[in-house]
Amino acid sequence: MKKKLCALLMTAAMTVYGLAACGTDTGSVSPSGSGTSDGDQVVTTESVSSDSTEAEAGSPEETTTVTEYIYDENDPDGTHIVIDHAGDEVEVPNRISRIAIGSFYPLASVTAEYLGSADAIVGIHPVSMSAAKNGLLGQVYPEILDANTDFIAGSEVNIEELLKIDPDIVIGVGKEQAQAIREAGIPALTVSASAWEYDLFETYDNWADLLDQVFGGSPVAEKVQKDSAASYEYVQSVVSEIPEEEQAKVLVLFQYSDAAMVASGVNFFGQKWCDYVNAYNVASEVENGIQVQISMEQVYEWDPDVIIITNFCGTQPEDLYNNAIGNDDWSTVSAVKEKRVYKMPLGLYRSYTPGGDTPVTVKWLAQTVYPELFADMDIREEARNYYKDLLGYEFSDEQLDMMFNPSRNAADGL
Repeated sequence: MKKKLCALLMTAAMTVYGLAACGTDTGSVSPSGSGTSDGDQVVTTESVSSDSTEAEAGSPEETTTVTEYIYDENDPDGTHIVIDHAGDEVEVPNRISRIAIGSFYPLASVTAEYLGSADAIVGIHPVSMSAAKNGLLGQVYPEILDANTDFIAGSEVNIEELLKIDPDIVIGVGKEQAQAIREAGIPALTVSASAWEYDLFETYDNWADLLDQVFGGSPVAEKVQKDSAASYEYVQSVVSEIPEEEQAKVLVLFQYSDAAMVASGVNFFGQKWCDYVNAYNVASEVENGIQVQISMEQVYEWDPDVIIITNFCGTQPEDLYNNAIGNDDWSTVSAVKEKRVYKMPLGLYRSYTPGGDTPVTVKWLAQTVYPELFADMDIREEARNYYKDLLGYEFSDEQLDMMFNPSRNAADGL
């Protein structure tokens, strides 16, 4: 039987005397994955009243909450084997309360969504943090903003700094880094984005499968998978009959600055996004391209109808409209003349990659590329209803504005 996620919330009240300047967290956490299934797993909570009569009169108290995820409640202090995306068998603890996420940027948001909480996430990459601060992840799960970012720079983990945050597990590092971390006594797992040819749905399925191996299962992940499939099928029901000669020509700008212009080629997520909405990725003409460095001359030749800019750069549509980057002149490009340059949404993470945002992003992209075919769809209400159903969190109009008009700062650290 597949294990179900079990969260054990342990609350310890500690009486603190004197003028200690310690923060207090008295919040209760109820991860989405918790619950009882077939009598196999249960959620238990141990708490000590913060107004204990034994406390010294006038003494300030501090209550700390520790969220623990138990893979097997029959053997909470045991271990089990996980096979990571490098094919390595890694022994991980059944009881996990401190998680560090490495250089695999999307995984911080995916893990928080999966667990229904970021309380146990004690370390993330600075690039993941910039997305959390400038997107909605830090508003849904504000505790993630307290995560440490000092233990990693680029793809390199500082083992000494990592040991200071004392994680039970590190998820999302390269194979060599994982080995070094394991040698330091901490289980570490490698995660892949490319093993499934950048198919967003299949890639997410495999990320969720890895987390299932660690934690036991998540209804949130299952819903993301179900809703992604439903959104794709809905979009396909509308766009599938568009003849090849009428497909919109789309340029997906992965990164763009004074230094370089990089498009998503035929072997990267941008190609799949175009496929999902039956559009033509102009950069697919570069053979075997992943991140394709291009020039303005190439853009003129392609003359895209629509330009999509990811949040892996700070560039905004107005930068193209105003020729604000380098000496590039975009004024004759069809997408610019027609004001059809768009920034991808920044929801729980940069929506170019797989994650909890994918069901909304599929619909957003379809409406953006083919507005006349999706004129009756209110994408803001689609988003509001989806996240409320998924997370139990209703986004305000201001938060939706943030999502669909993301800040340049979302690319900080890249």
